[in-house]
Parts: sequence; C-alpha cells; structure tokens
Amino acid sequence: MEQTLRVGVITSTHGIRGEVKVFPTTDDPKRFDYLEEVIVDMKREPVKLEIEGVKYFKQFVILKFKGYDNINDIQQFVKKDLLVTRENAVELEDGEFFICDLVGLKVVTDEGVELGVLKDIMQTGANDVYVVGMNDGKEVLIPSIPQCILEKNPEEGYIRVHLLKGLLD
Repeated sequence: MEQTLRVGVITSTHGIRGEVKVFPTTDDPKRFDYLEEVIVDMKREPVKLEIEGVKYFKQFVILKFKGYDNINDIQQFVKKDLLVTRENAVELEDGEFFICDLVGLKVVTDEGVELGVLKDIMQTGANDVYVVGMNDGKEVLIPSIPQCILEKNPEEGYIRVHLLKGLLD
C-alpha cells in the first residue's frame, strides 16, 4: 500500500512571486483549502512544502508555498507531482478505496476463475471502467457497476467480478 497519494501536478509557475499552477488529480480540488503541507515528488528526495496561500483559476489551483517568494525559487518544482500522506488524505466512506490501492490486485470471477490483474481504472463520467490485464495477455474492460464488481478486498489482494455475457467476446 502506497504511503503517499497524488493530489495534483504542478504544470507551471504563476506570476513572478513564487506561485505555481497545479492541475488537481483529486475528486475534490477544494481540499487544498484545508491542506497545510504537500510533498513534491522530486524522485531522489521528496520535498515537504508548507502551503501559504490557495487560489483557484478555471480548472487549476494556484498555490503559494512558505519561503518561496520568486519565480526562480519555484521553477525546480514545475512538472512534478504533488503528494499528500495518507494521514492528510480525504476520508473514505465504507467500501470506498483509493485507485492506487486497487491497481495490481488479482481479479477473480464469481466462479473462482483467476482472470488476471487490475491494470488501471478509467474514470469515464458515467461509471468507472476497470482495465484488467488477462493471463493470456489480452485486456478486458469491466464496468464498475454493482452487477459486475461484486467485492473489492485489498487486504486479501483480490477483486471479485461477475462477467456479463459478451464481455470476453
């Protein structure tokens, strides 16, 4: 289980006073109002930054970090992921999971057949779609609807599904 979760990507600087433009990858961009700190994924060494200010512009979040007061200071963070610790993650309802906790789980049918591994979850708007890499190398797309996704059990390492007629054709 990953200890940090991505909440956005710094796309560019904003102005000359050390602000950055962030594309949010969270379901609730307003959550930045309540965050005190974020982690910038610098690959080698993550950098913790204290949030000093939050603004919104179109689909972007504009962040100002404490101690970074000009464009030259902040340039190093452009094109980097913004992460939060699990303690700072949004609280989930019962039966809800973070996508990163489901990707990589074994997918088994309600008949006990191991189908493959969950490779990705596409968020389509109407309902999510599970991308399963099958054991034969092919992929199958399974809609995330109650008739198909019967059980999600990250603790045990599997997702149990029912395959509607025609899904494997």
